[in-house]
Amino acid sequence: MTEHKQDTPPAQNAAKSGEAPKQAAAAAPQAPEPGKEKSAWDKLHYASCTSGGGARLLNPAGAADGEDDEMLHPQHIAIVGATSAMAEHCARLWAERAPQRITLIARSAERLARIAGDLRVRAPQAAIETLTLADFCDAAAIEEAVARTWALAPVDLALIAHGMLTEQEDCQKDLALAREMLMVNGVSPALFAEAFAGRMQQAGSGALAVIGSVAGDRGRKANYTYGAGKGLVERYMQGLQHRLAYAGSDVRATLIKPGPTDTPMTAKQKAAGARMASVEAVAAAIVRAVDAGKAQAYVPGRWALIMAVIRNLPSCIFNRLNV
Repeated sequence: MTEHKQDTPPAQNAAKSGEAPKQAAAAAPQAPEPGKEKSAWDKLHYASCTSGGGARLLNPAGAADGEDDEMLHPQHIAIVGATSAMAEHCARLWAERAPQRITLIARSAERLARIAGDLRVRAPQAAIETLTLADFCDAAAIEEAVARTWALAPVDLALIAHGMLTEQEDCQKDLALAREMLMVNGVSPALFAEAFAGRMQQAGSGALAVIGSVAGDRGRKANYTYGAGKGLVERYMQGLQHRLAYAGSDVRATLIKPGPTDTPMTAKQKAAGARMASVEAVAAAIVRAVDAGKAQAYVPGRWALIMAVIRNLPSCIFNRLNV
């Protein structure tokens, strides 16, 4: 059900321009052979992958507080829905920080290969793996994909970023389309998050971020099917945060709520004149929110105030609005 492609950077030689990295089997790193000195990248890679999931998150400068560069533990970052514009820009920011492993999960092998290739050029020190999954709503396939990702190395950070957007009127006319919208935007992200969260909680560390939407704050006639899926994600994340807090877990769960963002998914709204935040600015805000361990982040931040007003408008007023 899944196709997995792995690539490990050479230990000592820089990648030549236009040269594809060599492929290797997805296996846990081996201990250094006696008398054989490992490269700096291999030392970092081995330290991270044998840490039992306890690698610390790196700060924006690429160094954990109080640690020398030699002692850094690179992250294993898993990105679900990696071909989305927001996810791609987040991956760029993370990849350029320090040597680390990034596993990209998406449905389109062609688009995934393009993004992986771009990341390898931007950050040749990073190990970039790709995994294609045909059905993002199949619970068994999701479990298998997360298990295979975790088998590479314990995941320190997982970003769940996939979604879909169609016209509300089309969902009203086509129940199969409405079902797909609800599954892809709501059920599927929750299942991926649950699969990662359980493993992180067992390992005792990790960070999980899920991209929701301001559309999930209150149902509106313009997009209530899409908003219902995102609302499910919000309730799921609230419950997960409660579970982790009650258990005293160090795992952090962050719900990201972007406003309208300039991505291919919103091209029609942009053409109609809607104001959009740049995807670069939104991605940078997502990375900052994850770094800070926030429970919830509106991006851009002004949407926190806007949606506070929308949520609290009395129905007698709200129902007169063309929104």
